[in-house]
Amino acid sequence: MGAYILRRLLLVIPTLLGIMIINFALIQFVPGGPIEQIIARMEGGGDVFEGISGGGGEITGGGESDYIGGRGLPADFIAELEAEFGFDKPPLERFLNMMWNYMRLDFGESYFRSISVFDLVMEKMPVSITLGLWSTLIAYLISIPLGIRKAIRDGTRFDTWTSAAIIVGYAIPGFLFAILLIVLFAGGSYYQIFPLRGLTSNNFEELSLVGKVLDYLWHIILPVTALTISSFATLTLLTKNSFLDEIKKQYVITAKAKGLGERQILYKHVFRNAMLIVISGFPALFVSVFFGGSLIIETLFSLDGLGRLGFEAAVARDYPVVFGTLFAFSLLGLIVGIITDLTYVLIDPRIDFEGRG
Repeated sequence: MGAYILRRLLLVIPTLLGIMIINFALIQFVPGGPIEQIIARMEGGGDVFEGISGGGGEITGGGESDYIGGRGLPADFIAELEAEFGFDKPPLERFLNMMWNYMRLDFGESYFRSISVFDLVMEKMPVSITLGLWSTLIAYLISIPLGIRKAIRDGTRFDTWTSAAIIVGYAIPGFLFAILLIVLFAGGSYYQIFPLRGLTSNNFEELSLVGKVLDYLWHIILPVTALTISSFATLTLLTKNSFLDEIKKQYVITAKAKGLGERQILYKHVFRNAMLIVISGFPALFVSVFFGGSLIIETLFSLDGLGRLGFEAAVARDYPVVFGTLFAFSLLGLIVGIITDLTYVLIDPRIDFEGRG
């Protein structure tokens, strides 16, 4: 198992490199780089995309002489801006310099904030991890028992009604459900029960330990509920179908013939085999919540996390922050995948990753 883990850890390096290469290459074709952003602000806050012909061009922060935002600004001033941001170098050289700095855990400094990208990511990450972990944990705690119950009572009224509720929950997009929660319970139009902003109150430090816990839970109920709704539906049906497949297998029939009780068969034999496919969905579930979910939910609930940070950085063309958050998200997703493989072995020791090669 040690050799397999080592191989997986070594594979993290080329995988991360591939992700960074693809995204860096795509960025080169997106119009309106940071230099253009600065020029537009200096020219009176105009639209940096106005007057860009051809629908794009290489992002070198160029400030070319024919760029509308650069009219009236001295060419040497624009060249000085390019040199300050490093856009006076060709894309390949900039990418190699960036990856060399990343190898030394130097993610640079934000273009528009007086803080290093590493400190910025570390500052925002706890919010996104909190939302992702709570949502994933709650989804598993509800979905697994419910899915098992649905498998045992397959075809009954309980299975029918719960399936209908699950399908409705799955059909509602997370962001729409979040807006509904805000309108109903966060002062939108009806009740002002839950807060709309942040993970804690302004007087959080003055509260007692119990008060801090209650205040924290009070703030995360709505965003976590909005994040959990779609993942909960998918995971419940996955659990049910997995257990149904195992219950119909020959070893279950043999165990019943030997006189073993239903509970013993279910949790001693079926559970281990059926849970493998459920656990295999953990990385995808956590990463989808962490990536897509955090972006929308953090924006709607004004939570200062990585999703919101990445969105704001992309809009402002703050490339060090964009690539810093991308690197953090990608690395976390790859590590979660390795942890999932380790969980496989803990649940079913018969699985041997070493024998794959």
